[in-house]
Amino acid sequence: MTAVVFDMDGTLTDTEHIWDVVRRGLADAEGLPWPEEASRAMMGMSTQQWSAYLSDVVGLAGTAEDAARRTIEGMVAAYARGLDILPGAVAAVHRMHARGPIGLASSSPRVLIDAAVAAMGIAELFVTTLSTEELDGAGKPAPDVYLEVCRRIGVEPELAVAVEDAHNGILSAHAAGLKIVAIPPHFNPPPASTLALADVVLDSLDDLTADLVEDLVSTR
Repeated sequence: MTAVVFDMDGTLTDTEHIWDVVRRGLADAEGLPWPEEASRAMMGMSTQQWSAYLSDVVGLAGTAEDAARRTIEGMVAAYARGLDILPGAVAAVHRMHARGPIGLASSSPRVLIDAAVAAMGIAELFVTTLSTEELDGAGKPAPDVYLEVCRRIGVEPELAVAVEDAHNGILSAHAAGLKIVAIPPHFNPPPASTLALADVVLDSLDDLTADLVEDLVSTR
C-alpha cells in the first residue's frame, strides 16, 4: 500500500500570509520590531514552539500561552471572514483519495484544521489528520508528524508521498523518509537548497496526478 500525505497551510489553503499578518499585528500593537527571520522561522513550528518564539524572541507581553491564544483567536476571526483555498486543492485531494489512502500533517492547531477541511468539504476523505501541537511540541522540521500520520494510515514512510510548500515542511518530510512533491508558495518560498530535497517541484496542485505519485513510490 502507498499513501499521500498533505500539508495544509500554503499547500491546500492560502493562509501562510494570514498567520504572518496576525502575528505581526500583535507585535505592532505593542510597538515591537519584527525580526527579519521570524516569518520563515515560525512556518511549520508547532503551537508550543511558535508561541514560545513570539514570547521569547519577538517579545510579546504575557506568557507563550497568551501568545498562542491571541494568535489563534486572530486566525479564527480570519477564517470566519472567508477561507482562501488554493486553486485545484479540493480536486487534488479527491484525485489522491481515489488512488489510495490520504492523510494530513499540519502545524495548524486542531480547531483550524477541522474548520478548514470542513469548509473544503474534504474532512471524510482523510484516514487521519494530525496537528503538530498534538505531538508534545515536536513541530516541523522534526519528522514526528509525518511519521505518526504514516503510522496511523498503516504505511511505511518510504511508501508515502508528502505534498509540501514550505522550508520546514520539506525538511520534516525529508527527515521522515517520504518522497516529496514541493509546490512553492507565493509567500516566503523555500530556498533553492531546500527545494533540491524534493523529488518533484510542481507549479500547481493541478499537476499532482495519480501517475506522478505512482512513479515516485515505484522508484523505491
